[in-house]
Amino acid sequence: MDIRRITPDYAVSPQIAPDDVPDIAAAGFRTVICNRPDSEVPMELSAEVLRAAVEAAGLTFVENPVTHPTMTPERIARQAAAMGEGPALAYCASGTRSSILWSLAQAGRIPTDEIIAATSRAGYDLAALRPRLDLARG
Repeated sequence: MDIRRITPDYAVSPQIAPDDVPDIAAAGFRTVICNRPDSEVPMELSAEVLRAAVEAAGLTFVENPVTHPTMTPERIARQAAAMGEGPALAYCASGTRSSILWSLAQAGRIPTDEIIAATSRAGYDLAALRPRLDLARG
């Protein structure tokens, strides 16, 4: 498992498995956000399977699967709400989508340079998002 902190209360990871959940709980996360559609994973890594493992560990599981075309304002708002239940760990295939969702949720709230720097420190180069992030600043 490759957990990368974007902020003290929000981290991202590539795909997790049920046997990762005890380590996630031990790391202090209270919420796990699934940003990966079930169509991308085998049944043993489906949201249903992971929800059972996460909830059995006493954590909250939020299903918010996205693809780049379905990264709508509603999905971004859902991510922001789930992040508020943190500390939160969001996962997808590589952590990139979860980083993009965080970035878009922060747009207009914190400076674009800070958003890009935070994701860059975690290993995600999201500089190409700058125009979209700047638009949200108005």
